[in-house]
Amino acid sequence: MTSLANSAETGLAQGKSLSARLKPVRVWLFGIAGLIFAMVVVGGATRLTGSGLSITEWQPILGVLPPISETAWQEAFEKYRHIPEYSQINPGMTLEGFKAIYWWEWTHRLLGRLIGVVFFVPFVVFLARGSIPRGFIPRIAALFVLGGAQGALGWFMVKSGLADRVDVSQYRLAAHLALAIAIAGYAFWLALSLKDSAQTARRRAAPNSLPLVKLGLGLLAGLVYLQIIAGAFVAGLKAGHASNTWPLMNGEIIPPGLGAFSPWYVNLFENPLTAQFAHRALAYAIAIFVAGFAVFLWNSKQAQALRLPLLAAMAAVFSQIALGVATVVYDVPLVIALAHQANAIIVFALALWAFHRALRLGEFSSQRASGATQRMAD
Repeated sequence: MTSLANSAETGLAQGKSLSARLKPVRVWLFGIAGLIFAMVVVGGATRLTGSGLSITEWQPILGVLPPISETAWQEAFEKYRHIPEYSQINPGMTLEGFKAIYWWEWTHRLLGRLIGVVFFVPFVVFLARGSIPRGFIPRIAALFVLGGAQGALGWFMVKSGLADRVDVSQYRLAAHLALAIAIAGYAFWLALSLKDSAQTARRRAAPNSLPLVKLGLGLLAGLVYLQIIAGAFVAGLKAGHASNTWPLMNGEIIPPGLGAFSPWYVNLFENPLTAQFAHRALAYAIAIFVAGFAVFLWNSKQAQALRLPLLAAMAAVFSQIALGVATVVYDVPLVIALAHQANAIIVFALALWAFHRALRLGEFSSQRASGATQRMAD
């Protein structure tokens, strides 16, 4: 008995030591996810204010500093005046008007550089101190690679609007946003995965219910991610203006013109009316799914530890629909549209939290069963 007590005390002490060592790393990773969240919101503002093409060059190092002198501002403005957006959308724009859109894009790019520094410096420090578990080192290092790829993809997106278009390609915009959300979600997931196993051990779940629960929560996270990408096409096509009525679209449940383009699937990506219709339909599907799943978990009294994240996700989903309706009805005002985009990331984070917790509960249940079998054998 004394040996077992000493072993338990030793395990508890080791758990506390591990938790203390990992806490700064978790906070750092949550911070990285939060900065990417901020960058996505600023990127949304850049898109909504028509600022994305104001900087016509990609200068990862020299671009840190904005134009300082009046001559430098005039040179930057002159470069902008040579792209189609200026001649077709903003002819006659003044230098002051150019500065207004320039600062949005510059801030967006500056945040990207800041995230790189905030990642790299602490990562080196944590490595030197041995604060990161060995198995997590390559997984966390992958964030830096993904961040570099995101920067390159961002320039690839901007480049699409500098010659033959007056805006960026909606396909490249969707890819740029999809990768940003994936990186933020990955950082968030890694932070959750570093939680102390002692914290996980306090949770309880019914093992037989977990496969279905994990499948459902994984599907929810996937649907939310898909909806965010669909929202990128809505933004890229300026499809928020295609219909400004709700719940009907232009007075119809199914408005005419959804299949105007051929082949039919192109309408999802190039027809503004269809893009908005699909975005609405998927929102309703997600709301029904998350509400039904929440009722299932609540009534079954299984996986009780998942109730809080799932209810939080459900509340965020319905808030998101309300923000979406307001965005459409009021013809895409900047503040409401940005709140809609920001809340989408919150919904995704909550869905990931619920899914991650379900997976950890499953691992704990398996470990508990394995430990019981081993004690019986002993």
